[in-house]
Amino acid sequence: MRVYFKTFGCRTNLFDTQVMMSLLKDFTITQKEEDADIVVVNSCTVTNGADGSVRNYINKVGKKGKKIYLTGCGAFTKGEQLFDQKKVVGVFGHSEKTKVNELLKKENFFELGDLESIDKRIVSEFVGKSRAFIKIQEGCDFRCSYCIIPYVRGDARSQDEELIVEQVRRLAANGFGEFILTGTNVGSYGKDRGTSLAKLLKRLFLVRGVRRIRIGSIEPVQIDEEFMELLEEPQMAKHLHIALQHTSPKMLELMNRRNEVAKDLELFERIAAKGYALGTDFIVGHPGETPELFAEAVENIKKFPLTHIHLFTYSKRDGTPAASMKPEIPGNVAKERYRVIQQIIKEKNEAFRSQKRPLQVLVESQKEGLYFGHDQFFNPVFIQSDLDLTGNWVEIAEYEVKKEGNFAIF
Repeated sequence: MRVYFKTFGCRTNLFDTQVMMSLLKDFTITQKEEDADIVVVNSCTVTNGADGSVRNYINKVGKKGKKIYLTGCGAFTKGEQLFDQKKVVGVFGHSEKTKVNELLKKENFFELGDLESIDKRIVSEFVGKSRAFIKIQEGCDFRCSYCIIPYVRGDARSQDEELIVEQVRRLAANGFGEFILTGTNVGSYGKDRGTSLAKLLKRLFLVRGVRRIRIGSIEPVQIDEEFMELLEEPQMAKHLHIALQHTSPKMLELMNRRNEVAKDLELFERIAAKGYALGTDFIVGHPGETPELFAEAVENIKKFPLTHIHLFTYSKRDGTPAASMKPEIPGNVAKERYRVIQQIIKEKNEAFRSQKRPLQVLVESQKEGLYFGHDQFFNPVFIQSDLDLTGNWVEIAEYEVKKEGNFAIF
Protein backbone atom coordinates (compact mmCIF):
# COMPACT_ATOMS: atom_id res chain seq x y z
CA MET A 1 0.00 0.00 0.00
CA ARG A 2 1.34 3.41 -0.98
CA VAL A 3 0.97 6.31 1.47
CA TYR A 4 1.00 10.03 0.68
CA PHE A 5 1.33 12.61 3.46
CA LYS A 6 -0.37 15.98 2.99
CA THR A 7 0.88 18.55 5.51
CA PHE A 8 -0.94 21.77 6.34
CA GLY A 9 0.20 24.61 8.59
CA CYS A 10 3.35 25.18 10.57
CA ARG A 11 6.87 23.80 10.68
CA THR A 12 5.93 21.71 13.70
CA ASN A 13 3.55 19.80 11.47
CA LEU A 14 6.32 19.36 8.89
CA PHE A 15 8.45 17.74 11.58
CA ASP A 16 5.57 15.54 12.78
CA THR A 17 5.06 14.33 9.21
CA GLN A 18 8.73 13.33 8.99
CA VAL A 19 8.36 11.42 12.27
CA MET A 20 5.42 9.49 10.82
CA MET A 21 7.29 8.78 7.60
CA SER A 22 10.24 7.39 9.53
CA LEU A 23 7.93 5.00 11.40
CA LEU A 24 6.21 3.42 8.39
CA LYS A 25 7.59 -0.11 8.02
CA ASP A 26 4.83 -1.98 6.19
CA PHE A 27 3.94 0.67 3.60
CA THR A 28 5.60 2.49 0.72
CA ILE A 29 5.82 6.29 0.90
CA THR A 30 5.04 8.17 -2.29
CA GLN A 31 5.64 11.84 -3.06
CA LYS A 32 2.81 11.80 -5.61
CA GLU A 33 -0.77 12.03 -4.38
CA GLU A 34 -2.14 10.36 -7.52
CA ASP A 35 -0.09 7.20 -6.85
CA ALA A 36 -1.32 6.77 -3.27
CA ASP A 37 -3.79 4.25 -1.89
CA ILE A 38 -3.79 6.01 1.49
CA VAL A 39 -3.59 9.74 2.26
CA VAL A 40 -2.62 10.94 5.74
CA VAL A 41 -3.74 14.54 6.29
CA ASN A 42 -1.65 16.33 8.93
CA SER A 43 -4.01 19.24 9.55
CA CYS A 44 -3.92 22.81 10.87
CA THR A 45 -6.72 24.58 12.74
CA VAL A 46 -5.20 27.97 13.57
CA THR A 47 -7.88 29.84 11.56
CA ASN A 48 -11.21 29.15 9.88
CA GLY A 49 -9.34 29.39 6.60
CA ALA A 50 -7.01 26.58 7.69
CA ASP A 51 -10.01 24.41 8.62
CA GLY A 52 -11.59 25.18 5.26
CA SER A 53 -8.45 24.24 3.32
CA VAL A 54 -8.25 20.89 5.12
CA ARG A 55 -11.93 20.12 4.51
CA ASN A 56 -11.72 21.09 0.83
CA TYR A 57 -8.68 18.89 0.35
CA ILE A 58 -10.34 15.92 2.05
CA ASN A 59 -13.45 16.35 -0.12
CA LYS A 60 -11.32 16.49 -3.28
CA VAL A 61 -9.18 13.45 -2.44
CA GLY A 62 -12.20 11.49 -1.19
CA LYS A 63 -13.74 11.65 -4.66
CA LYS A 64 -10.67 9.82 -6.01
CA GLY A 65 -11.34 6.78 -3.84
CA LYS A 66 -8.36 7.20 -1.50
CA LYS A 67 -8.47 6.02 2.09
CA ILE A 68 -8.03 9.17 4.22
CA TYR A 69 -6.71 9.42 7.77
CA LEU A 70 -6.76 12.69 9.73
CA THR A 71 -4.20 13.82 12.30
CA GLY A 72 -2.71 17.14 13.48
CA CYS A 73 -4.41 20.01 15.31
CA GLY A 74 -7.58 19.80 13.20
CA ALA A 75 -8.20 16.32 14.60
CA PHE A 76 -9.20 17.98 17.88
CA THR A 77 -11.53 20.61 16.42
CA LYS A 78 -13.01 19.04 13.28
CA GLY A 79 -12.02 15.39 13.55
CA GLU A 80 -15.23 14.13 15.13
CA GLN A 81 -17.40 15.87 12.54
CA LEU A 82 -15.36 14.58 9.60
CA PHE A 83 -15.33 11.08 11.11
CA ASP A 84 -19.10 11.06 11.68
CA GLN A 85 -19.64 12.22 8.10
CA LYS A 86 -17.42 9.32 6.95
CA LYS A 87 -15.09 11.74 5.18
CA VAL A 88 -12.14 9.99 6.86
CA VAL A 89 -11.66 6.36 7.93
CA GLY A 90 -9.59 7.18 11.00
CA VAL A 91 -8.62 10.08 13.27
CA PHE A 92 -5.61 10.17 15.60
CA GLY A 93 -4.01 12.86 17.78
CA HIS A 94 -0.40 14.01 18.23
CA SER A 95 0.47 11.45 20.91
CA GLU A 96 -0.76 8.58 18.73
CA LYS A 97 1.34 9.28 15.64
CA THR A 98 4.13 6.99 16.86
CA LYS A 99 1.65 4.13 16.26
CA VAL A 100 1.05 5.23 12.65
CA ASN A 101 2.31 1.97 11.12
CA GLU A 102 -0.36 -0.01 12.96
CA LEU A 103 -3.09 2.63 12.76
CA LEU A 104 -3.00 2.68 8.96
CA LYS A 105 -3.88 -1.02 8.99
CA LYS A 106 -7.14 -0.18 10.79
CA GLU A 107 -10.32 1.63 9.85
CA ASN A 108 -13.16 3.31 11.76
CA PHE A 109 -11.22 4.52 14.78
CA PHE A 110 -11.09 7.82 16.65
CA GLU A 111 -8.06 8.04 18.97
CA LEU A 112 -7.04 11.55 20.06
CA GLY A 113 -4.75 10.40 22.88
CA ASP A 114 -3.33 13.00 25.29
CA LEU A 115 -1.82 16.51 25.20
CA GLU A 116 1.07 15.73 27.53
CA SER A 117 3.46 13.56 25.54
CA ILE A 118 6.43 14.69 23.46
CA ASP A 119 8.33 12.88 20.69
CA LYS A 120 11.24 10.66 21.60
CA ARG A 121 11.87 9.69 17.98
CA ILE A 122 15.11 10.74 16.28
CA VAL A 123 14.64 11.62 12.62
CA SER A 124 17.83 11.00 10.63
CA GLU A 125 16.52 11.99 7.20
CA PHE A 126 14.07 14.55 5.81
CA VAL A 127 12.32 13.20 2.74
CA GLY A 128 12.17 15.73 -0.08
CA LYS A 129 13.75 18.57 1.95
CA SER A 130 17.04 20.46 1.73
CA ARG A 131 16.64 21.94 5.22
CA ALA A 132 15.95 20.01 8.43
CA PHE A 133 13.20 20.94 10.89
CA ILE A 134 13.92 20.09 14.52
CA LYS A 135 11.02 20.15 16.98
CA ILE A 136 12.50 21.21 20.31
CA GLN A 137 9.31 21.68 22.31
CA GLU A 138 5.56 21.22 22.24
CA GLY A 139 2.63 23.24 23.60
CA CYS A 140 2.23 26.76 24.98
CA ASP A 141 1.58 28.31 28.41
CA PHE A 142 0.46 31.65 26.97
CA ARG A 143 -3.29 32.18 26.75
CA CYS A 144 -3.71 34.87 24.13
CA SER A 145 -7.37 35.76 23.70
CA TYR A 146 -7.66 34.70 20.05
CA CYS A 147 -5.61 31.49 20.03
CA ILE A 148 -6.92 27.91 19.93
CA ILE A 149 -3.49 26.26 19.76
CA PRO A 150 -2.86 25.66 23.51
CA TYR A 151 -6.16 23.76 23.58
CA VAL A 152 -5.05 21.41 20.79
CA ARG A 153 -1.31 21.19 21.58
CA GLY A 154 -1.35 21.36 25.39
CA ASP A 155 0.92 23.19 27.84
CA ALA A 156 4.59 23.89 27.10
CA ARG A 157 6.98 20.98 27.47
CA SER A 158 10.54 20.66 26.23
CA GLN A 159 12.32 17.93 24.35
CA ASP A 160 15.35 16.32 25.99
CA GLU A 161 18.46 18.33 25.10
CA GLU A 162 20.60 15.24 24.45
CA LEU A 163 18.03 13.91 22.00
CA ILE A 164 17.96 17.22 20.10
CA VAL A 165 21.75 17.37 19.87
CA GLU A 166 21.92 13.75 18.69
CA GLN A 167 19.25 14.41 16.07
CA VAL A 168 21.15 17.43 14.70
CA ARG A 169 24.40 15.45 14.76
CA ARG A 170 22.90 12.62 12.69
CA LEU A 171 21.24 14.95 10.19
CA ALA A 172 24.46 16.96 9.79
CA ALA A 173 26.33 13.71 9.14
CA ASN A 174 23.74 12.96 6.44
CA GLY A 175 24.52 16.21 4.66
CA PHE A 176 22.06 18.71 6.14
CA GLY A 177 23.62 22.09 6.88
CA GLU A 178 20.62 24.28 7.73
CA PHE A 179 18.39 23.56 10.72
CA ILE A 180 15.13 25.23 11.70
CA LEU A 181 14.28 24.93 15.39
CA THR A 182 10.54 24.70 15.69
CA GLY A 183 7.77 24.13 18.22
CA THR A 184 4.52 25.65 19.43
CA ASN A 185 6.34 28.27 21.53
CA VAL A 186 10.05 27.89 20.77
CA GLY A 187 11.24 30.57 23.20
CA SER A 188 9.83 28.65 26.16
CA TYR A 189 12.31 25.84 25.54
CA GLY A 190 14.02 24.58 28.67
CA LYS A 191 12.01 26.34 31.35
CA ASP A 192 10.67 22.97 32.53
CA ARG A 193 14.15 21.40 32.39
CA GLY A 194 16.27 24.05 34.09
CA THR A 195 17.88 25.18 30.84
CA SER A 196 17.13 27.64 28.01
CA LEU A 197 17.03 28.13 24.26
CA ALA A 198 20.33 30.03 24.43
CA LYS A 199 22.07 27.14 26.19
CA LEU A 200 20.71 24.68 23.61
CA LEU A 201 21.95 26.89 20.76
CA LYS A 202 25.45 27.00 22.24
CA ARG A 203 25.60 23.21 22.08
CA LEU A 204 24.22 23.04 18.55
CA PHE A 205 26.80 25.54 17.29
CA LEU A 206 29.48 23.00 18.25
CA VAL A 207 28.03 20.20 16.10
CA ARG A 208 30.22 19.55 13.09
CA GLY A 209 28.47 20.33 9.80
CA VAL A 210 25.98 22.86 11.18
CA ARG A 211 26.21 25.88 8.88
CA ARG A 212 23.04 27.79 9.71
CA ILE A 213 20.37 27.67 12.40
CA ARG A 214 17.04 29.41 12.07
CA ILE A 215 14.64 29.81 14.96
CA GLY A 216 10.87 29.62 14.73
CA SER A 217 8.73 32.39 16.14
CA ILE A 218 9.93 33.68 19.52
CA GLU A 219 8.21 36.06 21.94
CA PRO A 220 9.79 39.44 22.81
CA VAL A 221 9.69 38.66 26.54
CA GLN A 222 11.72 35.48 25.91
CA ILE A 223 14.75 37.30 24.51
CA ASP A 224 17.25 37.79 27.33
CA GLU A 225 20.87 38.93 27.45
CA GLU A 226 22.20 35.39 27.14
CA PHE A 227 20.28 35.04 23.86
CA MET A 228 21.38 38.49 22.65
CA GLU A 229 25.04 37.47 23.02
CA LEU A 230 24.51 34.68 20.48
CA LEU A 231 23.45 37.03 17.68
CA GLU A 232 27.10 37.49 16.70
CA GLU A 233 27.63 33.73 16.18
CA PRO A 234 28.32 32.85 12.52
CA GLN A 235 25.86 29.93 12.47
CA MET A 236 22.91 32.13 13.40
CA ALA A 237 20.69 32.99 10.45
CA LYS A 238 20.54 36.77 10.21
CA HIS A 239 16.78 36.71 10.53
CA LEU A 240 14.59 36.47 13.62
CA HIS A 241 10.82 36.13 13.73
CA ILE A 242 9.59 37.88 16.89
CA ALA A 243 5.83 37.75 17.50
CA LEU A 244 4.28 41.16 18.18
CA GLN A 245 0.65 40.46 17.12
CA HIS A 246 -0.15 44.18 17.35
CA THR A 247 1.41 47.60 17.88
CA SER A 248 -1.38 49.29 19.86
CA PRO A 249 -0.94 49.02 23.65
CA LYS A 250 -4.70 48.76 24.17
CA MET A 251 -5.02 45.97 21.60
CA LEU A 252 -2.19 44.02 23.23
CA GLU A 253 -4.14 44.28 26.49
CA LEU A 254 -7.34 43.01 24.81
CA MET A 255 -5.36 40.18 23.25
CA ASN A 256 -3.96 39.19 26.66
CA ARG A 257 -0.43 39.56 25.33
CA ARG A 258 2.70 39.84 27.48
CA ASN A 259 4.66 42.26 25.30
CA GLU A 260 4.68 46.08 25.40
CA VAL A 261 5.02 48.30 22.34
CA ALA A 262 7.71 50.65 23.71
CA LYS A 263 9.90 47.76 24.90
CA ASP A 264 9.28 45.88 21.65
CA LEU A 265 10.50 48.82 19.56
CA GLU A 266 13.64 49.17 21.67
CA LEU A 267 14.35 45.44 21.28
CA PHE A 268 13.80 45.45 17.52
CA GLU A 269 16.06 48.45 17.01
CA ARG A 270 18.78 46.84 19.08
CA ILE A 271 18.68 43.60 17.05
CA ALA A 272 18.38 45.39 13.69
CA ALA A 273 21.56 47.31 14.56
CA LYS A 274 23.37 43.96 14.43
CA GLY A 275 22.40 43.55 10.76
CA TYR A 276 19.40 41.32 11.27
CA ALA A 277 16.25 41.11 9.18
CA LEU A 278 13.20 40.97 11.45
CA GLY A 279 9.82 39.39 10.93
CA THR A 280 6.69 39.29 13.05
CA ASP A 281 3.13 38.01 13.37
CA PHE A 282 0.33 40.57 13.23
CA ILE A 283 -3.46 40.23 13.54
CA VAL A 284 -5.89 42.78 12.13
CA GLY A 285 -9.62 42.84 12.85
CA HIS A 286 -9.48 41.42 16.39
CA PRO A 287 -12.65 42.38 18.32
CA GLY A 288 -12.25 45.84 19.83
CA GLU A 289 -9.87 47.13 17.15
CA THR A 290 -11.46 50.54 16.65
CA PRO A 291 -10.38 52.83 13.76
CA GLU A 292 -8.47 54.93 16.29
CA LEU A 293 -6.56 51.94 17.70
CA PHE A 294 -5.74 50.68 14.23
CA ALA A 295 -4.49 54.12 13.18
CA GLU A 296 -2.27 54.16 16.27
CA ALA A 297 -0.94 50.70 15.37
CA VAL A 298 -0.13 51.84 11.83
CA GLU A 299 1.89 54.81 13.05
CA ASN A 300 3.72 52.58 15.50
CA ILE A 301 4.53 49.77 13.06
CA LYS A 302 6.08 52.29 10.68
CA LYS A 303 8.72 52.89 13.37
CA PHE A 304 9.71 49.20 13.59
CA PRO A 305 12.68 47.93 11.51
CA LEU A 306 10.59 45.08 10.06
CA THR A 307 11.34 43.13 6.89
CA HIS A 308 8.91 40.20 7.00
CA ILE A 309 5.42 39.58 8.34
CA HIS A 310 2.97 36.74 8.89
CA LEU A 311 -0.22 38.74 8.59
CA PHE A 312 -3.64 37.41 9.60
CA THR A 313 -7.17 38.72 9.64
CA TYR A 314 -8.76 37.72 12.94
CA SER A 315 -10.49 34.35 12.81
CA LYS A 316 -13.07 33.52 15.48
CA ARG A 317 -12.26 30.25 17.28
CA ASP A 318 -14.98 28.82 19.52
CA GLY A 319 -13.85 28.35 23.11
CA THR A 320 -11.38 31.24 23.11
CA PRO A 321 -11.98 34.47 25.12
CA ALA A 322 -12.01 36.62 21.97
CA ALA A 323 -14.93 34.64 20.55
CA SER A 324 -17.35 36.53 22.83
CA MET A 325 -15.66 39.96 22.63
CA LYS A 326 -17.36 43.00 21.11
CA PRO A 327 -17.43 44.91 18.91
CA GLU A 328 -16.67 42.53 16.06
CA ILE A 329 -14.90 43.98 13.03
CA PRO A 330 -16.58 43.51 9.61
CA GLY A 331 -14.64 41.32 7.21
CA ASN A 332 -14.26 44.00 4.54
CA VAL A 333 -12.76 46.39 7.11
CA ALA A 334 -10.32 43.73 8.31
CA LYS A 335 -9.23 43.02 4.72
CA GLU A 336 -8.54 46.68 4.05
CA ARG A 337 -6.48 46.91 7.26
CA TYR A 338 -4.61 43.79 6.12
CA ARG A 339 -3.67 45.53 2.86
CA VAL A 340 -2.43 48.62 4.70
CA ILE A 341 -0.05 46.65 6.95
CA GLN A 342 1.03 44.39 4.09
CA GLN A 343 2.07 47.35 1.95
CA ILE A 344 4.08 48.94 4.75
CA ILE A 345 6.14 45.76 5.25
CA LYS A 346 6.60 45.19 1.51
CA GLU A 347 8.21 48.60 1.22
CA LYS A 348 10.38 47.98 4.29
CA ASN A 349 11.53 44.62 2.89
CA GLU A 350 12.48 46.08 -0.48
CA ALA A 351 14.37 48.90 1.23
CA PHE A 352 16.28 46.35 3.33
CA ARG A 353 17.22 44.25 0.28
CA SER A 354 18.34 47.36 -1.60
CA GLN A 355 21.17 47.75 0.93
CA LYS A 356 23.31 45.37 -1.13
CA ARG A 357 25.39 42.86 0.82
CA PRO A 358 26.80 39.37 0.01
CA LEU A 359 24.14 36.66 0.23
CA GLN A 360 24.70 33.11 1.47
CA VAL A 361 22.06 30.97 -0.20
CA LEU A 362 21.08 27.34 0.34
CA VAL A 363 19.57 26.31 -3.00
CA GLU A 364 16.40 24.37 -2.25
CA SER A 365 14.82 23.63 -5.62
CA GLN A 366 14.54 24.48 -9.30
CA LYS A 367 11.43 26.20 -10.62
CA GLU A 368 10.70 27.27 -14.18
CA GLY A 369 14.35 27.26 -15.19
CA LEU A 370 15.55 29.17 -12.12
CA TYR A 371 17.11 27.82 -8.96
CA PHE A 372 15.46 28.93 -5.74
CA GLY A 373 16.59 29.30 -2.16
CA HIS A 374 16.65 31.62 0.84
CA ASP A 375 19.51 33.81 1.94
CA GLN A 376 20.64 34.38 5.52
CA PHE A 377 18.01 37.11 5.86
CA PHE A 378 15.21 34.71 4.81
CA ASN A 379 14.60 36.52 1.56
CA PRO A 380 13.86 34.51 -1.58
CA VAL A 381 16.68 34.31 -4.13
CA PHE A 382 16.25 33.19 -7.75
CA ILE A 383 19.40 32.08 -9.57
CA GLN A 384 20.06 31.47 -13.27
CA SER A 385 22.85 28.93 -13.76
CA ASP A 386 24.03 26.19 -16.13
CA LEU A 387 25.30 24.25 -13.13
CA ASP A 388 23.20 21.89 -11.01
CA LEU A 389 22.91 23.94 -7.81
CA THR A 390 20.14 22.06 -5.98
CA GLY A 391 21.17 21.35 -2.40
CA ASN A 392 24.34 23.46 -2.66
CA TRP A 393 25.43 26.56 -0.78
CA VAL A 394 26.37 29.50 -2.97
CA GLU A 395 27.53 33.03 -2.22
CA ILE A 396 25.96 35.75 -4.33
CA ALA A 397 27.77 39.10 -4.60
CA GLU A 398 25.91 40.66 -7.52
CA TYR A 399 22.14 40.54 -7.83
CA GLU A 400 19.11 42.51 -8.88
CA VAL A 401 16.45 43.49 -6.34
CA LYS A 402 12.90 42.93 -7.60
CA LYS A 403 9.58 42.97 -5.79
CA GLU A 404 9.28 39.18 -5.66
CA GLY A 405 12.86 38.56 -4.53
CA ASN A 406 16.53 38.88 -5.42
CA PHE A 407 17.69 37.65 -8.85
CA ALA A 408 21.22 36.57 -9.73
CA ILE A 409 23.31 34.81 -12.39
CA PHE A 410 25.79 32.27 -11.06
